[in-house]
Amino acid sequence: MDTHQKVLFVDTSNGFYKLKRYKVGDYFGPVDLGIHLSDNYRSLNIGVGLLAGSIFPGSNRLIFSGYSPSWRGFYISSMGGAGLVFDNLGVNMISLVNKAVLPSILYLNRNHGEEIEVELLPIDAHYVWNSGRKGIYSVFDYTYEKYGYRYEQDPRILAVGPAAESTDFGGICSVPITNKKITYVDTWAGRGGLGSKMFQDHGIIAVIYGGTFVDDDFRDRKVADEWFENKYRQKLAAKDFESTKKYRFDPNFGTGGTLGVNYATMKGKIMAFNYKTIYYTETDRQKISENFIENHYLKQFNDETIQTKQQATCGEPCAAVCKKMNGVFKKDYEPYQTLGPLCGIFDHRAAEKLNHYCDSMGFDAISCGGILAWFMELLSEDILNCDELTVSQKPKFDIANFDEINDSMHNAELAIELVDSILQKRGIIDLSQGVRKWARRIHKEKNVKIIDRFVHVAFGRKGWIVPNQYWTPGVLAPMSIMGKYYMHYGNDFIAPRELGRLCAERFKKELILDNLGVCRFHRAWAEEMLPEIMESIYDSKEKYLSAISVTASRINSRNASVFWESERDIDFVYAFLKRKKEIDNCDDDALNYWIQQFESDKQEAGLNFWFDIRKGIDESLRDFQ
Repeated sequence: MDTHQKVLFVDTSNGFYKLKRYKVGDYFGPVDLGIHLSDNYRSLNIGVGLLAGSIFPGSNRLIFSGYSPSWRGFYISSMGGAGLVFDNLGVNMISLVNKAVLPSILYLNRNHGEEIEVELLPIDAHYVWNSGRKGIYSVFDYTYEKYGYRYEQDPRILAVGPAAESTDFGGICSVPITNKKITYVDTWAGRGGLGSKMFQDHGIIAVIYGGTFVDDDFRDRKVADEWFENKYRQKLAAKDFESTKKYRFDPNFGTGGTLGVNYATMKGKIMAFNYKTIYYTETDRQKISENFIENHYLKQFNDETIQTKQQATCGEPCAAVCKKMNGVFKKDYEPYQTLGPLCGIFDHRAAEKLNHYCDSMGFDAISCGGILAWFMELLSEDILNCDELTVSQKPKFDIANFDEINDSMHNAELAIELVDSILQKRGIIDLSQGVRKWARRIHKEKNVKIIDRFVHVAFGRKGWIVPNQYWTPGVLAPMSIMGKYYMHYGNDFIAPRELGRLCAERFKKELILDNLGVCRFHRAWAEEMLPEIMESIYDSKEKYLSAISVTASRINSRNASVFWESERDIDFVYAFLKRKKEIDNCDDDALNYWIQQFESDKQEAGLNFWFDIRKGIDESLRDFQ
């Protein structure tokens, strides 16, 4: 008997909806089906994998796909745990088409197998954003007050904030609702600005969904344990517990979570003050890492969060308990890096204040942090002034005599002023068409190439994204989707063409996870086991892997990556290469060759390095190998 994925199309202009079925085998999940729907309807697609609601840990990720306002290409973003409640709708995906006349809440509910209830409620977005807890948190409260009583079981809410209206990098946020109470454990589909798409293209400020529908999902733990014992000689729970120790607690480092482990191992690879640390000596970087990170920023985190075991899940049962909390504040590495050291902030009180404000306004925190750090450097060096950016002060951006508490708070308060300037388009700031277009305008008007100090990946004419926070060339690779972990981000030196091949391989492995809605924190077993599971349930291992390869090549065929247009992008790679040789004592002929090339002409060397990565990517992601 054929199995189908069910997609609920919602026309947000009038509330009409229809259900369509797509045969499993033609499409396997929210990625390959998402790109098909995006091509045909320019829709925003929100869905779960075939294993949602099953006993597999991490299998309830909610996957968003569509054409990104900021990246300007097809994009995939994902949100932890939110698929568990979504599965109760009895559909695999919703696809938003057209645009509501007024900003609206979309209500979805399905009780005991009845037809899905669909409603659109027009609201005054600015009134809601400016009331109560402000921003997305007010949207949660308002939406739950309007509709929460209709659900027999706790629903889930997706919300966007003011950033979705004013910029192209607004994210989508959700929090678990437990025992009819809205929790503080933020989960985000932030990358790619799909919150801006949800609001600007479809007029939706929030989606509330839930129900009591239970499908015949795969829930037999005995069978799953047998698979895992055959493969790993461990039961499912034991293997997953072992595989997720970094995100829970790693005794090797005395800390846990992405923030704890990354900062515990960073040392001289620290990135701070808008990446200016790449120009520092190793000794100076080590001092920053030791004095401001290990002895203060990381210590605060360990004392307040790890030792007190303030941790939670994203909303599904999971051994990783990766959501590290301090009261109402959730601590993930990349937001607390970009809206932390990258902005000259090394104290958690200051970082919490800035992170919480950016979250409440609904920004993709990583991109927001990259932009704020860039603005702060421009201010610190008098390239742009306070009047032009409509702020009251300049940042403390000099490590000499830096006070990690007072100067961090000074920088956080300045960054909040800059956030308001971005949202209100004050002074010369207008990022509604993207930072690259704005930077070109400023260059033309002021004859200063401010883009040279902005670390980003460029795509097409306007597309951009702030990279993942690792000092390694892979985060600037010319992949068709960047800002996620669809590339190789290890710290080892790899010749650029081989790096491109590894990026392509990583891309396909990540698609194996995303197309089944499985969290990458479980990748240590999931990359190997998911194809085997597809074979056992759907008799489709090879067909699934083939579909992944086709999907990867299909996405890559639209690859409009642009050579690094920022001088700091080139310096980022050049400094990495020099550090590998001088500090990590890497003796490699290819490394020596590339260092010589950069020393001779870094622009030409950067272009050749970039093209070699691209060659490795393209030769690995062709339709026919």
